[in-house]
Formats: sequence, C-alpha cells, structure tokens
Amino acid sequence: MKESAKSHITFVIIAGIARPLLNLMMNKKWEGTEKLPAGGFIAAPNHCTEIDPVVIGHMLYNQKRAPHFLAKAGLFKVPVLGSVLHAVKQIPVERSTAGANRSLQLAKEIVAEGGAIVIYPEGTLTRDPDLWPMKGHTGAARLALEGGIPVVPMAHWGAHEVFPRYAKRFHLFPRKTSRILVGDPVDLSRFEGRPRDKATLMEATEVIMDAVTGLLAELRGEQAPAKRWDPAAHNQTKHGRDVERGGK
Repeated sequence: MKESAKSHITFVIIAGIARPLLNLMMNKKWEGTEKLPAGGFIAAPNHCTEIDPVVIGHMLYNQKRAPHFLAKAGLFKVPVLGSVLHAVKQIPVERSTAGANRSLQLAKEIVAEGGAIVIYPEGTLTRDPDLWPMKGHTGAARLALEGGIPVVPMAHWGAHEVFPRYAKRFHLFPRKTSRILVGDPVDLSRFEGRPRDKATLMEATEVIMDAVTGLLAELRGEQAPAKRWDPAAHNQTKHGRDVERGGK
C-alpha cells in the first residue's frame, strides 16, 4: 500500500513495540497467508477476546499489509490516541449519514491503495458461550458489494487463552499458541446486480459468516453448532460488553 511517510513511521513505531510483546506472550502459527489478495481487501475474522485486533494486526503487518480498523468516532477525539489513529489512517465509524458516507469513502480509498480493512462481522465479542461466531452484522457485506471489494475470511484460536473474554489479567503460563487460518476470498458473485436491500445484505453476511465459522471449526477440530448464536434471542445487547457473563 502507498502509505504516507507519517503513516509508515507511525506503523513502524507501533509495530516495534507491539510485535516483541506479542512474541513474548504467545507462540504463533499462521496458515493460508498466501491466500491474501495482492490488492486491497476486507479481512473478516471471528471475535472472541479483546486482544483480537492486535493478533490479526500482527499477522497482517508481518505480511507487509498495514491493517486498518473501523474504530468508534469518539476515539479520534481523544488526545494523543486520536492523532495516532489519524496518522495510521484508521476509519472512524459515525452514526450520521454524512459521517457514514465519509467512512465509506475513506475505506474505498484505502482499498484502492492496496490496503487491508479489518471488519469484525459480529460487531463485538461473540456472545456464544463456547466462543463460536454469532450472528453477523451487514457492514462487511455492504462495503464489499458497494465497492466490489474481496472479503477474506479468517479464523483465529488460542489468544483467548492468553487473555480470556472480559478478563482483567493475562495468563502467560503455561505458554500458549495463537493460530490463524486464512481462507480463500468469499464468493459473493451471486449477489452482483441484486438490489442492496436488507435481505440481500443479510444473505451475503450469512455467506461470510459460514466461511469464518468453517475455518474456526477446522482450527478447533470440532463441529460448529447447527444454528448460530443470536443475541436478540437471548435478550442480550448487540454491542458492548455482555455484563451478564462478564464474570466468566
């Protein structure tokens, strides 16, 4: 990706701090990285612990693909942090129509430059008690269909043993291994020419989630549940911390 000098330097500094720490915290095993497209793409991983972004970011950066995440717009107003987010061209997520359009445009620019945009289709940490991917949101599908952007499904497993979901401390011993499995880009060709209405986006999202779940099942060596966990069916919020199970 054609990064600005400021962005490149900032990424180098962040990576210089984060990579040695991650290497100390856990072993890593990455498979399928050769499947990453040469051009820009959307990375769609599962989400089971708070340190997922640095785990996926580590893998992408090591493949010489600067990771770009969707982040809450409010974070860009935080002193120092906001400057860093702007410097490395992260994408603010805003609720207003105008703000959403700006975010979409920035995402398209990043992809056009060959960048990788990481979108967690689940929107937040999975509510599934066994950490399987839950029902997805349509953001990744919408961006993919509107921009003709390839979606690369990914699954990772093991980082949750180092920092369990909603944990307050790291568990470094005995030493764990974080595994990542990258899949082939999701075939969304069946949705070309169809109206991008709710039904189409939900169907495309299911295709993406099926791919992510299949990869995770392969990593875990287990069969995924026949039905994906739906927070609404269990009176759980769609976003933010699941306080009810926060103590687990």
